[in-house]
Amino acid sequence: MKLDTRDKKPKIYSLAVLSACAVLALATLALSGGVKLLAWGNTVLALYFGAAVFLLADAFRKQIQYNLYSYNTILYAGFALFALFLFLTHVYAAIQGFLYPAEYRTLQMLFTLLNSAKNYMFLTSPFLVLFSLALFVSNLALIRHEGRRFVNVLGILLALALILGELLIAALDVYSAFSERAVLARNLTVNLMAAFYLYFECMIVGAITADLLAARYVPEKDKDFLIVLGCGLKKDGTPTPLLKGRLDLALAFDREQTERTGRQAMFVVSGGQGPDEVQSEAASMRDYLLSQGVAESRILVEDKSTDTSENMRFSKEKIDAVRPGGKAAFFTTNYHVFRSGLKARRVKLRAVGMGAPTKWYFWPNAAVREFVGLLTEHRLKQGLVLALLAAVYAALTVLAYR
Repeated sequence: MKLDTRDKKPKIYSLAVLSACAVLALATLALSGGVKLLAWGNTVLALYFGAAVFLLADAFRKQIQYNLYSYNTILYAGFALFALFLFLTHVYAAIQGFLYPAEYRTLQMLFTLLNSAKNYMFLTSPFLVLFSLALFVSNLALIRHEGRRFVNVLGILLALALILGELLIAALDVYSAFSERAVLARNLTVNLMAAFYLYFECMIVGAITADLLAARYVPEKDKDFLIVLGCGLKKDGTPTPLLKGRLDLALAFDREQTERTGRQAMFVVSGGQGPDEVQSEAASMRDYLLSQGVAESRILVEDKSTDTSENMRFSKEKIDAVRPGGKAAFFTTNYHVFRSGLKARRVKLRAVGMGAPTKWYFWPNAAVREFVGLLTEHRLKQGLVLALLAAVYAALTVLAYR
């Protein structure tokens, strides 16, 4: 699938309309009553969540075509999977309701919805266990190769939090309470924790999907500018293996584009000088490109940036000074492509990325750091979605137990 082929941002307003129709249909069924109420109610919910899967999947596809590097890409991918789980749950409940109407009560439909977050969490626990083990093992290898630093144990901390969170919710779920108020408090706590857990699990699944798509994407061979993002130097001022991988990837892309189309792009080397570096990252990258036979006239040097946001903003200024609106691709390490693309779009730079490979044990921990960074940059959206989930599951809990 090609990126940047759609000019209009996808919207999911139709999901709100669909939700209102589902609520209206359920209210009508509740007023009509009848022995088949549970079966028909679950049928309505199955149709609703089936349509939600389609709408979210379609929005995900269109979002990739419009802008892969977006928080919405993660959101649509993660919650499409949860909607699929709810669709299958209510299909099963509807079938049971039609086959055995006398054995099912209307309240059970409410409990099916109420327990959806908890059941989804327990159903997907094998994935989370494997994911946590992979994080744990890769971080042990990272510590062995890179040393004991706090950033190198982030994966271990996340793995422990995931496992302990599941164990805590499972323990609370089987805890026996002896009063109505205690039962309500216990179930409210379990359901709210499961809702929060559900949200972050959907975000993890969505982030993995988006990261893999971004890292594996190969841009079209029609670029005017190739931006190489800096990432630190050796003590002698030469590129580290990580930075060299980015440069070599850009060089290979340039050679292939020239062979196919005869179109030569300009390189934009982007990176300032750190306090422990003998020269700027941009200067080191320029020297490396020169040693590989790239003409100096084809290299633009951006040596003022200190982070990815500035990489993109200052690189755009360099590009606009030469050819405003020129087509650009950026080159970084595979785990960093998605978030780098997000930074580019924030400064109105419509560039697509390509990721250089890195050592296997480095990817998971780096991906966790990127994931945490992405979530903290979207605090408002995080808060709104979490508040909505909490409100829905709190209301369902109170309604079911009152």
